[in-house]
Amino acid sequence: MQLFYLPELDKDKKYHSFGKVESKHLFKVLRKKNGDLINITDGKNNLYKGKINLITKNNCEFQILNYYKKNPMPYSLHIGISILKSNDRFEWFLEKSSEIGITEITPIICNRTEKRHVKKNRHEKILISGMKQSLKTFLPKLNSPISLNKFINQNLIGNLFIAHCNQGEKKPLLKFIEPNSKNTLLIGPEGDFTPKEVKLCNEKKFREVSLGETRLRAETAGIIACHTFSIANM
Repeated sequence: MQLFYLPELDKDKKYHSFGKVESKHLFKVLRKKNGDLINITDGKNNLYKGKINLITKNNCEFQILNYYKKNPMPYSLHIGISILKSNDRFEWFLEKSSEIGITEITPIICNRTEKRHVKKNRHEKILISGMKQSLKTFLPKLNSPISLNKFINQNLIGNLFIAHCNQGEKKPLLKFIEPNSKNTLLIGPEGDFTPKEVKLCNEKKFREVSLGETRLRAETAGIIACHTFSIANM
């Protein structure tokens, strides 16, 4: 099965068209032809079955044959993760978290965060690629960067966690996960959260958790967290 993405899909509208990039991929790479059947999502847990009516290297028109409402993830996971020094490593986290399952991502700026900006348009494309690769029909929301202080002072709903490597007693994340729940998890930069930042998060009811006995890179910690929530909700 191949999955294509078109955010403007409307189940009440019979005919739709892909833009130049997706049309070129369908025409030149996948060699699709008139009459071929395709699967499309709008990234909102909807799956559409379509048939190509007209295709060129710059345009692909199709009609919707069937529409299916897919079940959403049984839990929600919002990860606030520090912008990383290596853009490649941050993009790896985005791609794999989209494949495993995540609902929302916020790049956060901590005391030890060295970069302050992200390539949001490029990062959204990476999330789309991860969604299509894993044949999911939900596109995670990517927020703009925000300071840690502003992030924890939002009206966050559900279970709140902070994962770090500082000294102190921490229970494994898995022991706190409640199936079908709403969750927010914080992951710090390469140098980890400062003790002061951990204390501020504690004051906002974030529970300190461990992701294992080994010291992980930030992007690896994010993937471990996504996988832990996925396994706990199977």
